[in-house]
Amino acid sequence: MGIFSYLCPAIHIIKVKMFVSRLVIVFCCIFFLTASVSAQRKQIGEARTYLKSGKNFDKAERLMTDLLKDSANQDNKRIYEIWLQSVQKQYEQANERLYTHKQQDTAQFFSLVRRMFSIAFCLDSLDMKPDKKGRVDPELRKDVARDMINYRPNLFYGGAYHVRKSDFQKAYDFFETYLDCTRQPLFTGYDPIFAEDSRMEETAYWACYCGYRMNDPLLALRHRKLALRDSSKRDMTFQYIAESWKTLKDDSMYIATLQKGFMEYPTSNYFFPRLMDSYTQTGQYGKALEIVDIALDADSLNELYLYAKSNVLMQLERYAESLTITNKLLTLNDKHADAYYNGGSAYLNIALRMDPQRHKKQVREMYQKALPYMERYRALAPQQTQKWGPALYRIYFNLNMGKQFDEIDKILKK
Repeated sequence: MGIFSYLCPAIHIIKVKMFVSRLVIVFCCIFFLTASVSAQRKQIGEARTYLKSGKNFDKAERLMTDLLKDSANQDNKRIYEIWLQSVQKQYEQANERLYTHKQQDTAQFFSLVRRMFSIAFCLDSLDMKPDKKGRVDPELRKDVARDMINYRPNLFYGGAYHVRKSDFQKAYDFFETYLDCTRQPLFTGYDPIFAEDSRMEETAYWACYCGYRMNDPLLALRHRKLALRDSSKRDMTFQYIAESWKTLKDDSMYIATLQKGFMEYPTSNYFFPRLMDSYTQTGQYGKALEIVDIALDADSLNELYLYAKSNVLMQLERYAESLTITNKLLTLNDKHADAYYNGGSAYLNIALRMDPQRHKKQVREMYQKALPYMERYRALAPQQTQKWGPALYRIYFNLNMGKQFDEIDKILKK
């Protein structure tokens, strides 16, 4: 007998042991699977008992959420169906307490509303899964959609509630869910209802507002097109959009939004000054002049617009025209300090353009005209020494006003 004949019995024993081990593993798997299914059925049965009893709906919900902690149960449509029913029952109880003016936590009531929608969307996705033959035959969508569409207005009210509480993240979540309904497969066929929903634009506005208040520009911009359709708040929506682009450092979109907002609301205290700052800081004085002229067409006696035009004309070196606007402004408000400074500066710049030898008389006349403007500016803005000091120094020097010149000289030397 060779060595192989001695090894055969040992090999046979090993194979038998491996077979037995595999059987043990299989039996263990079957045992645990059976136990798991049994426990699942038991919890589902308990939850249904709670639902039929008319109380302890929160316990029914807890049983289902405990089951869903096991990844093996996360595709079980029945668990989601019972979960949704348990939350619906809680909602109905809470709604009745509110209706009958009994004690009810409002925040908790609205949280039930949003939770129902989250569950319903998950349930619908499972309901729409194709079977082994690839067929899709939803059994729950019609009833679930009918219930949810009736609950939907409370998503808006829940968002409004949290806005009043300054909880903008929660408010945004409610508004987002309200708007998201239009994109959810659950509500296929409900387009006519959504098309007639007059609250869509307002909801988008509040979502934009919440994103802005959270300093989250991406959230603020998400529904901007729909939000702009709310004509009653369109001017504010433009502001939130502009600030969001600014936060994102998108200068081109920031300016474009300011332009759109300004063209629709030229007298707004928001768009005009920011647009003017943008143009003047980048030396685009021609565009700045176009903007201020549009503003003045809307409100020809607005002091801010007149002063802005006076400044722009000064930058464009159109001093005579600047003086005309300045004097118009001073007839409206003779205490507008900066207008006096602009007027005096305009005369001084005109004088500097002249040849002092050929136009000696005219130069002196310009300094004489500049004098009352600058002295008035000094009286109204005594702290602005760096502005009126050099100007009066030059005026007093060219008009040979020794006493006044010495005073200014001492002030500047200090």
